[in-house]
Amino acid sequence: MRILPRSAALVGAAASVAALVGPVPAAGAATAPRPLAGRYLNLHQCVFDAFRPGSFDLMTTVVPSGDGRFSAGTNVSDIVDPSPVCGGGDGTYVPNVYRASQAYDLTAGRFLNLHQCVYFSPYNRTHLTTVVATTDRKFTAGTNVADTRDTAPRCSDGGLVDPPVPLLSSATPLDLTVGRYLNLHQCMYYFDGRQDHFTTVAPSGDGRFRAGTNISDTPDTRPSCGAGDGQYQPVPLLSGVRALPIG
Repeated sequence: MRILPRSAALVGAAASVAALVGPVPAAGAATAPRPLAGRYLNLHQCVFDAFRPGSFDLMTTVVPSGDGRFSAGTNVSDIVDPSPVCGGGDGTYVPNVYRASQAYDLTAGRFLNLHQCVYFSPYNRTHLTTVVATTDRKFTAGTNVADTRDTAPRCSDGGLVDPPVPLLSSATPLDLTVGRYLNLHQCMYYFDGRQDHFTTVAPSGDGRFRAGTNISDTPDTRPSCGAGDGQYQPVPLLSGVRALPIG
């Protein structure tokens, strides 16, 4: 057996390792971005209303819930949805003009800044939750995709009559790079004393009404919701979660 010089032996060993592991990126070379399951988050906001003698109630859904009559078509796709896809309601609660959909380009930045705006009408004694712009500019929410984190919610003024509720409104920056799924949680609450629903989709200043929306490598299968405040109680049938593949 012929003995190779030490330098030749080292070169041969390095070549063998390179053949096993493949080419090594040069120092400082950028890592290729993880492919997305779809370019757009089509966030559907479905609002339903009910008129009763002496009362008026609104409720919002963003994902399918246990009651398919109040479903919402939120999805991730390479196609922009032109209009919201909502359930038909149950005959008492019917689709409202505040329903809307908005497409967010997931390649536009690192963070999905999910804005939750909860408005309250002292006159009707009812809440309205929005996460996107609506046909009525008094009730918009500033959800966006950016490379910076939003720390405060951007909500319209409610027309000076139906103002946002700071304790229930929030901006949640979700890092799109840390997991394969956007787990979008929808938590519905109801107070029988006012016949009033309201929805949360993210943590807020009042942890009693939190929703567990997150980015993870694990798809969530059950909604994570706060316990309510003793008057407003969770409604399991109208709460839900959708695990949206983002990578």
